[in-house]
Amino acid sequence: MADRVVRSKTGKTLQDITMERVLSGDITPEDIKISKEQLHYQGKVAREHGRVQMEQNFVRAGEMVDMEDALLLEIYDKLRPNRSTKQELLEYASRLENEYQAVECAKLIRQAASVYERRGVLRDTNC
Repeated sequence: MADRVVRSKTGKTLQDITMERVLSGDITPEDIKISKEQLHYQGKVAREHGRVQMEQNFVRAGEMVDMEDALLLEIYDKLRPNRSTKQELLEYASRLENEYQAVECAKLIRQAASVYERRGVLRDTNC
């Protein structure tokens, strides 16, 4: 990894990000977010070391890079037990798949909906 250039979501390298540039406003919060490519690379390294589940986590994280923070927080809240109906979770899954091409994230939400249904931890549709 020593010869690999690490870049942020906006293409900044680690050398571009200095305290002086942060304080001057030249570096924004977007400049320090991880890139999809970096997450995919980390997933590849995880797979090469036999860490398949970790690779899947990096793939999902890569899908989330382009999502709005508010949407991520909303979905996170809805994935907590008794916070949503099965239909609501399935709608989030479809939205992620269709609007963001986040196939793996959508698959995870669908799996959660199925498990929550079996365990009886979905919100009652009458609420």
